[in-house]
Amino acid sequence: MTPRWPATVIAVAASILAASLAFAQGAAKADAAKGQSIVAQVCVACHGNDGNSPLAANPVLAGQYAGYTLKQLGNFKAQDGKPAERPNAIMAGMVASLSAEDMRNLAAYFEAQKPAPRAARDPQLVKLGQSIYRGGIAERGVAACTACHGPTGAGIPAQFPRLAGQHAEYTAAQLKAFRSGERRNDPARMMRSVTERLTDREIAALADYISGLR
Repeated sequence: MTPRWPATVIAVAASILAASLAFAQGAAKADAAKGQSIVAQVCVACHGNDGNSPLAANPVLAGQYAGYTLKQLGNFKAQDGKPAERPNAIMAGMVASLSAEDMRNLAAYFEAQKPAPRAARDPQLVKLGQSIYRGGIAERGVAACTACHGPTGAGIPAQFPRLAGQHAEYTAAQLKAFRSGERRNDPARMMRSVTERLTDREIAALADYISGLR
């Protein structure tokens, strides 16, 4: 039986949906062309012209839901004297001069780009990763990833991010960051509660499997 999220997590997911729908209502005002101009000046070295990062340490942003990208950009930015919700020295420098409009434009531009397909590399790891992604680990209370990110890793618009085709190295690094508590911008500890029950090998298996989803 696939573990179910508690009511508090469901409530948080609903709040995410409401916030993302609010973004969607303003998306028509976002200017992807202006976003492209910012990419050429600020983002291209790490994420590529179209969001298909050439470096495995940096995330693929092409095709990512605008609401999710916008949230992450905001989380990287220190605001009103408060530290960034997602500390990262490099990204803090990148977003420091971006306005709310700039971030909306960037998010809209990346969402419109086509992600490049990738392939998993280790057959044995892929088999384990597929098992966890689709069915979770019931005896440890690990929920199946499909519940939030869908069977193909496409995510759920306005709720949960797209994972398919992401660099395995980046995915593994983020899962470990959630597990250690280094990354804490997951509502209701959703990702931390999952990753704290995973071994390094299981994380590597999930990351490899996810990279080949399409």
